[in-house]
Amino acid sequence: MTRSQKPNMPRLEVVSRVAAIPIVESGIGVTEKLYFKIKESNPLFRWYLSFGEKSLATGLQLAMPAVQMLETPINQLDRFLCKSLDVVEKRVPSIYMPPQAMYSETRQYVLRRADSVKQLGEAVLDSRVTAATATALDRALTTADKYVDKYLPPDNQDAADVVIIVTNADAVDGADGDSGRARAAQAVQHGARLRRKLQRRLTRQALAEAKALKEQIHVLVYVAELVATDPVLAWKKAKELYATLSQPEPENQARPATLEELVVLLSRETARKVVHLVNYTHTDLPRNVRQAMSIITKQLSATADAVMKVKF
Repeated sequence: MTRSQKPNMPRLEVVSRVAAIPIVESGIGVTEKLYFKIKESNPLFRWYLSFGEKSLATGLQLAMPAVQMLETPINQLDRFLCKSLDVVEKRVPSIYMPPQAMYSETRQYVLRRADSVKQLGEAVLDSRVTAATATALDRALTTADKYVDKYLPPDNQDAADVVIIVTNADAVDGADGDSGRARAAQAVQHGARLRRKLQRRLTRQALAEAKALKEQIHVLVYVAELVATDPVLAWKKAKELYATLSQPEPENQARPATLEELVVLLSRETARKVVHLVNYTHTDLPRNVRQAMSIITKQLSATADAVMKVKF
């Protein structure tokens, strides 16, 4: 719009000062170029935008009386905004820098801050607290490694995992002179290695348990078929198993090395104790009761004889 289309408009100092800021002035220039480029790109756009400019100018002319009536409040608002702009200029003097210079200054500031954060992170990694924490964590992982090897022992596929405990413990003891960063990296690598090993062995253990469950199902099916087809043989097998469980518990049994062996041992010994309890209730308990009753009867008889002798 031309200057002839907006006469008698109140002049706002804050608008002039804001428009004088380099980045705002540059933005206004880019916007004007884009506006005129769009306007001249098509006759329809030219007619539509020209009609809009005329309508806006007409609206401003009609609003002039109301604007003149509000001139005093507008001037007060202008002075208040100018004071606020003065405060902004004092606190951020770089707003009057050219856009390219402001971009370069902002970029340098961000790079300096990033470098300071990086240096702080390096200082934290190299500190004694980080080194001590990483060492404690690595030793805890070594202990966890031992328990994993105890309850989930390796097989031929895990031959490389067997040396982890010794080599890692030696590395921790020999790393007293290393920096916190090296110890932290070592602890992270140890944790990742332990996670992979635990995942691999748990998967193998789950597959083994599934296989054992499948075998147990096959055994139950075999027992059911044996009872249905040959009851005599099934009864013979049951008596043999019962006789085996009725024998005393073997001495100096080897301690279970794996979790599966521990479960098997507990199951077998529980069944053995149940069989011993049944045997005791069926044979030993009645015999012991008879012996006790016989002893009590003899004692009562002897007591009665003694009483009779005293009377006569």
